[in-house]
Amino acid sequence: MGQRIAVLGAGPMGLAVAYQLSMDGHQPVLFESDDRIGGMTASFDFSGITIERYYHFHCISDYAFLQILEELGISDKMQWVETKMGYWYQNRLQPWGNPIALLKFKGLSLTAKFRYGFHAFISTKRKNWQSLDDIEATAWIRRWVGEEAYEVLWRKLFDYKFYDYASRLSAAWIWSRIRRIGRSRYNLFHEKLGYLEGGSDTLLQAMKAAIEKNGGEIRLRSPVSKVIIEAGKVQGLEINNQFESFDKVISTIPLPYVAQLMPDLPTDILSKFKSIDNIAVVCVIVKLRKAVTENFWLNTNDPDMDIPGIVEYSNLRPLGQHIVYVPFYMPKEHPKFSEPDQVFIDKVRFYLKRINPELSDDDFIDVRASRYRYAQPICGPEYLKQLPSVSLPIEGLWVADTSYYYPEDRGISESIDFGKNMAKDVVK
Repeated sequence: MGQRIAVLGAGPMGLAVAYQLSMDGHQPVLFESDDRIGGMTASFDFSGITIERYYHFHCISDYAFLQILEELGISDKMQWVETKMGYWYQNRLQPWGNPIALLKFKGLSLTAKFRYGFHAFISTKRKNWQSLDDIEATAWIRRWVGEEAYEVLWRKLFDYKFYDYASRLSAAWIWSRIRRIGRSRYNLFHEKLGYLEGGSDTLLQAMKAAIEKNGGEIRLRSPVSKVIIEAGKVQGLEINNQFESFDKVISTIPLPYVAQLMPDLPTDILSKFKSIDNIAVVCVIVKLRKAVTENFWLNTNDPDMDIPGIVEYSNLRPLGQHIVYVPFYMPKEHPKFSEPDQVFIDKVRFYLKRINPELSDDDFIDVRASRYRYAQPICGPEYLKQLPSVSLPIEGLWVADTSYYYPEDRGISESIDFGKNMAKDVVK
């Protein structure tokens, strides 16, 4: 007999949980406060193009993602493209991302280039992360690459993504990001990244169809106000002032929301959830009449730009128009996060015209900004030790979000893998 299980949050992890449960004969009910599924992978209508609010790409090492495409019968929608990287430094656009680009890079000594390249190479080959778990990331990188390469190639990435948290990150977590991009290369000189025809929505809609076909249910615009716990056991949920009974509850929403939904958890567990810090994002997406550069990914180190880089998405996925994402990361408490969208949009116009002086205001067809308060958990040294167990000491209650697959960075593939495995554990 299948169990009635509530799943909170319809991002990739929540969808993967509900998908696996429904495939195994249970009746998941998936609750999502937004008007659409997908979380940070959700799409919107960008004046005629259905596209994600936040950029996504896929690497050849994204095994769980590729496996679920196979299961859903949509592997033929996956396309692989050789992409390029660039670096904007000292008012100059330079190639980046391979040994020749590193050797030719202007503004860095030969010694610094060698140390940077050696560290990137060793990081890509390293398999074990445990020895990096309790090490602080900026000190680790400085020790390997030296002050010069750190200042030119790393500092802005830390400063404009993590601000005051920059010196509180785990080396294991940063290493996993270096390795993921390194493993997307099919040789030293060429990078291959992937996109789904129709974008992430192709996957989301296929998962939704599979969940519903197998007896699961998805409820949009359905924020849960409380998880009801009595006598150490989950009883169900409170939604719109109504009680609904469930055998089990699995939460995949960002951890900062957990305390307000589950105030009856033991105080030591609540304090752990409350202590987790996050970075917010304001992501500006631009539709242009011409390309900015030929790169998919462009790192930036410019005293007049408060961003770590831009993503020229249409250089990965052909859309018939030029689409660029410009993410502004910052702690949600930072005064910048409360600035109006127009401030960020004006900055983006200035930045893109500076990188490509041939762009004029007339080349900007449409510009939008999206915001997400909990875009990126701050994973410090020994991060997993700070988290409560996924299976909480409340009968029938499981809680996790994207930070639980540390040291891996948040990603669709990692979320799907973790979600499917969590679903299997829940019904064991």
